[in-house]
Amino acid sequence: MGIISNAITNCCFPVIYIFCKAIDFHIFLFNAILVTLFAVLCCVSQKTPKDKKASLVIHGFVDKVVAGVMDLLNLRIPPYIRIDLLQIIVTQSLSSDKKFVNWTLRITSVHGQTAQLPFIKSVEVSFSDRQKYKEASLDKQPFQLKRRTVINETFDIKLKLNFSDGCGCPCTQINIPFDFKVPPKCFELDKDDIFQRLRETAFQDLGCGQNEVIERKVLSSPKSEVTVYAIVSNVKTFESNCLSNGDLKWLKDGVNGTETSKKRSNSRKRKSRS
Repeated sequence: MGIISNAITNCCFPVIYIFCKAIDFHIFLFNAILVTLFAVLCCVSQKTPKDKKASLVIHGFVDKVVAGVMDLLNLRIPPYIRIDLLQIIVTQSLSSDKKFVNWTLRITSVHGQTAQLPFIKSVEVSFSDRQKYKEASLDKQPFQLKRRTVINETFDIKLKLNFSDGCGCPCTQINIPFDFKVPPKCFELDKDDIFQRLRETAFQDLGCGQNEVIERKVLSSPKSEVTVYAIVSNVKTFESNCLSNGDLKWLKDGVNGTETSKKRSNSRKRKSRS
């Protein structure tokens, strides 16, 4: 059995032909396709002119069809784990009397500082020394916080990133050590390894919110530290719920798919003239 999705474009049809020749049964998961190969199941949400080319037509949702097939095969659909990226930029500068550090914290998209972060609803900022530094709540994008601190003080900036509606968990937390005198180190880790590690952790926990640093860059003018984070923002598990809402129709010709069922044919018959 083979499953071909809507991601395949028309330019890939020669590849589809070679692929289909080695398979006994095919499931096409897109709206319309001219099918002339072997036995084909057409799964669409509504009736199409291509239905008559298929051996079996199911009018229903593709996810329910695949869940039903996997249930019959006694196989489990792995959870869908979504990983998003963001970058945190800390810009620092000395005051005119060189006693204080003026710094700005920005939480932006990796696609640009003006791009939106659709998976982040708000950010709560707190500090390890709560008596000296006031907490802040950032509700509008771009998320930005400006503060002034004494040059020789060290502390941790604690970020609580509240996820938008539709994500798999309410929030995640990131700690940023702040020390003006110690220069940060640049590095770039293997993104694929980090993604795989995050997926394995999210799969074991069946929850999201895990995050890891992927890359850190240091800019000299203005003095900035740019850190890229990978965050698991959603974990979707699939329950096997067979085709209760689907409209299942077998067509007469099982190989060529050239003749429709009686129910379909009768509905298209024209009334005879009197």
